[in-house]
Amino acid sequence: MSSHLVWGIIRNNNAFLLKKRNISKPFSTEPNNLTNLSSYRYNGLIHKKSVGIVSAPDKKGFTVVYKKSSKQFKPKQNTIKRTMKSGPRRSLHKLKRLMNANKYRTDLTKVALRRASAILRSQKPIPAKKAKAKKE
Repeated sequence: MSSHLVWGIIRNNNAFLLKKRNISKPFSTEPNNLTNLSSYRYNGLIHKKSVGIVSAPDKKGFTVVYKKSSKQFKPKQNTIKRTMKSGPRRSLHKLKRLMNANKYRTDLTKVALRRASAILRSQKPIPAKKAKAKKE
């Protein structure tokens, strides 16, 4: 089925949709959604190619989860997970190369880099604050 048809069907109600009061845009909790917004562009269920970035299991680096479009009808073989933990700068460069050089969802490159950067930033240890000297 085409992704537009599937989006038309699941747009207003699905298990991952979060509709709450006083929220201008509905959120979505589906896997492979980089922004957690319920929109056609970021939806991870309907596209042949989709990208998701999650924290690595050992909390060092991040894991890129993406679909193989050739295995569209075989869900078990469909997703590929690549863990990147060779330092922030190198990992982000690898992610950018995966997205752009392979022509794999180039429209989501900046969003994917932002998500990966946020995950890496959250894994940094918090620097200890210096104790203030007391005035006498």
